[in-house]
Amino acid sequence: MTQPPVTLVIKDGIAFVTLNRPEKFNALNYEMFSAICRVQKLLARNRQVRVVILQGAQGHFSSGLDIKSVTRKPLQPLGLLAKWLPGNANLAQRVSIGWSRLPVPVIAVIEGYCYGGGMQIALGADFRFAAENAELSIMEAKWGLVPDMAGLVSLRGILPKDKALELSMTARVIEADEAASLGLVTRVTAAPMDDALAFAGELMTRSPDALAAIKGSIHRSWSGSIRRLLARESWYQVRLLLGKNFAIAARRQQGKTDRDYKPRQKFW
Repeated sequence: MTQPPVTLVIKDGIAFVTLNRPEKFNALNYEMFSAICRVQKLLARNRQVRVVILQGAQGHFSSGLDIKSVTRKPLQPLGLLAKWLPGNANLAQRVSIGWSRLPVPVIAVIEGYCYGGGMQIALGADFRFAAENAELSIMEAKWGLVPDMAGLVSLRGILPKDKALELSMTARVIEADEAASLGLVTRVTAAPMDDALAFAGELMTRSPDALAAIKGSIHRSWSGSIRRLLARESWYQVRLLLGKNFAIAARRQQGKTDRDYKPRQKFW
């Protein structure tokens, strides 16, 4: 029986998304691109999900694009790149930028290989917890390609321009500690999944409305104008103050209630 290229398990408000081609070190074929986008759409509609943990199956995050598989059918590369308008995200870009567009925190757990397209997907997450054995590379130049999966959206906020150029042009493989020193990963740990779960538990003590508003405000205003930032902050704050989860959060801080949070508002 053929295994799905991506699996989704939701337990106690945490969605576990697994890139599932372990025999290929979770390399990305066309079916996996499509499956990731389907999962993102499901998660965007599910207001019970509070945190997403993104991982690769059996000890590796992803070794990048499965060139042989994608180029076997001449139209598949065009399917990855096609878009209606130049400023829209195509299929290849949505598998990265789609995580930043979800209204919940997304934690990538990185073990083993995280190369090329896998690195682009990880950059779309809000947090990256890397195992000590993790190896990371913006590897597209090795194949004569440009990084084109929207990872630059995050990369430009993480690295100085010369460092981004260096890693992109050389396709150099770096170890987890160097990645942490550059800011490419949030933390390096001997047990990345355990630490991701502990962090997810901490996030789930906060109002889902507040987390959605914080993520939306930071992602949308980080490189925007000050006027847009001020307007978005004020609009989100008014909505939070009028929402049920603000009242629950306030009472929790005063030790008055252990009431569960309500499903988050639709901020995005």
